[in-house]
Amino acid sequence: MRVLRRTLGTLLALGAVVSCTAAHGDDAKATRRPAALAPYERLLPAPASARAEGAPYVFGAGTVIRTGVGAPEEVRRVGELLAEQLRGPGGLPLPVVDGEDGDGVRLRLDPGDAELGAEGYRLRTTAAGITLTARTPAGLFHAGQTLRQLVPVRGAGGVPGGTVVDVPRFAYRGAMVDVARHHFPVEQVKRYVDQLAQYKINTLHLHLTDDQGWRLAIDSWPRLAEYGGASEVGGGPGGHWTKEEYRDLVAYAAERYVDVVPEIDMPGHVNAALASYPELTCDGKAPERYTGIKVGFSSLCVGKERTYEFIDQVLGELAELTPGRYLHIGGDEAHSTPAADYAAFMDRAQQVVAKHGKTVVAWHQLASARPAPGAVLQYWGHDRTAAAEKAAVVAAGKSGHPVILSPADHAYLDMKYDTATKPGLAWAGYVPVQRSYSWNPGSYLPGLPESAVLGVEAPLWTETVANRSDWELLAFPRVLGLAELGWSPASALDWPAYRERLAAQAPRLDAQEIAYYRAPEVPWE
Repeated sequence: MRVLRRTLGTLLALGAVVSCTAAHGDDAKATRRPAALAPYERLLPAPASARAEGAPYVFGAGTVIRTGVGAPEEVRRVGELLAEQLRGPGGLPLPVVDGEDGDGVRLRLDPGDAELGAEGYRLRTTAAGITLTARTPAGLFHAGQTLRQLVPVRGAGGVPGGTVVDVPRFAYRGAMVDVARHHFPVEQVKRYVDQLAQYKINTLHLHLTDDQGWRLAIDSWPRLAEYGGASEVGGGPGGHWTKEEYRDLVAYAAERYVDVVPEIDMPGHVNAALASYPELTCDGKAPERYTGIKVGFSSLCVGKERTYEFIDQVLGELAELTPGRYLHIGGDEAHSTPAADYAAFMDRAQQVVAKHGKTVVAWHQLASARPAPGAVLQYWGHDRTAAAEKAAVVAAGKSGHPVILSPADHAYLDMKYDTATKPGLAWAGYVPVQRSYSWNPGSYLPGLPESAVLGVEAPLWTETVANRSDWELLAFPRVLGLAELGWSPASALDWPAYRERLAAQAPRLDAQEIAYYRAPEVPWE
């Protein structure tokens, strides 16, 4: 990654230009406590610009959140959620009221402010109040998450005077969780949504099916969940979500401006489906349910018309449940499907997605077949990935296919930090916190223009993850670095500065009881 010393070059503290980089040197292994950072220096992801100036605004018992005159109901919902989040540390009433005049926190929609884009915002704090301005309710939500970081963790207190003007670098900022290898309840995924949304991650990719389990009820094929869902890695009981549980999760995420992208992996990773319905196999015989972690051994029967009736009905039900624009159809590690059969299958699967009004997302192996117009490729390769495989992704990107970057040796949250890490795998190498942060999505794949990069995503595969503490240990703090790579301007990506700001998040992570890994290369507060 090209390391830039002009980190947060627009950030001013108390009216003076602040450098967040070289003041603490380049020793990645430093363990001393950092000098205290001013509140605007602590913000993560790093904003496009921030200026601290003037008197603070002090929260009190009479502070209100104002949604403006004639504001849409959605703005009021943003205000209510922000009030709920701010009440936690401060214990203040924080009622949400109409109108613009008076002190407090003011939410303003300004559709004409082209500078802010679809998700950007402006936050202005004076002694008379705090004004959050955005073109869209999503931008107001992100502004509110920044305000949360400016409020002291253990009490409302005062927010320093200043201005933040902020827009994201990439439109897609995602995290994935695999609920197929191990089943997790919806409430745990909701907790993750809250953890992600506060750092401006806007997409949750759900890996719902694999060899070890099928996790979503499908009315037209009920044994998928009833039988195929009753297993998981290690022989546990598994489980599945009802449609109502899935709808509830999707709505919960949407209130936090997180889009859900569901994945039904195909034509491989389908043993749970084959075990449930032998008609999907070529010989009509159902395999045993699988509880190991090997990959690449299963395949739908490409030559059977029944296979395409199956994916049409499954994807149709999933599309009806999912208001977002994307359906992910996997396509990786189809080692048991001959190349010609793979290409023919993916042609038809992509047609099914289009039939149901959605845009295809698939793992980058689709680049070796025939990606449909507009199909999105998700790259999960690593330093040792063959040059020809990378070149196919670059060629697809140049021809108009957006690319999501999830390089396994940087972005995979299930990779161990080091040899001492208990959960996790290491097939892509060890991924300490510094390595997970130290790459530039805009120039990661040589020859792929930044304009072809839709964004970044941090996947968490769960072969070795069966409980919340292991989930959070592997995800945090690395997912925060991926959030910054997706949101912050390239000029703000600098490891020495980032580790200081990451260290300053410790009280917030502690207050939320997140079981994060205290990486030795970060000088934690």
